[in-house]
Amino acid sequence: MQKHCLNDLMQVEYNCHNGLDHVKVFRAFSADNDGKCMDFLDFVNVPPGATIGLHRHGDNCEWYVIMQGQGKMIFCGEEISIKAGDVLKNPAFGEHALFNDSNDVIALIVFQFSGDNKHE
Repeated sequence: MQKHCLNDLMQVEYNCHNGLDHVKVFRAFSADNDGKCMDFLDFVNVPPGATIGLHRHGDNCEWYVIMQGQGKMIFCGEEISIKAGDVLKNPAFGEHALFNDSNDVIALIVFQFSGDNKHE
């Protein structure tokens, strides 16, 4: 299982595009280096009580970036708690589901890559 806090993945970049001071950035994907093809980038809101059903992927890698809220996931065969700032990488042929068991919306960004499996 790969679950991370987004803040922990970010690196400091000074004078970004000749700007002042620094920014923090996590580049999850670079077409020049990874040799992957992005299938989609979705912005998703999951209302209280709603779910994304348990499903298995094919030969692709899907990332969930939790931007707001908290809930539960079935992720790589394990039930886990998720919250804003978590980043989850569902591997090729992985299975997952999301359950909003809270009183607030879960807002997330979902993006998926297919390609030559360099993403593993």
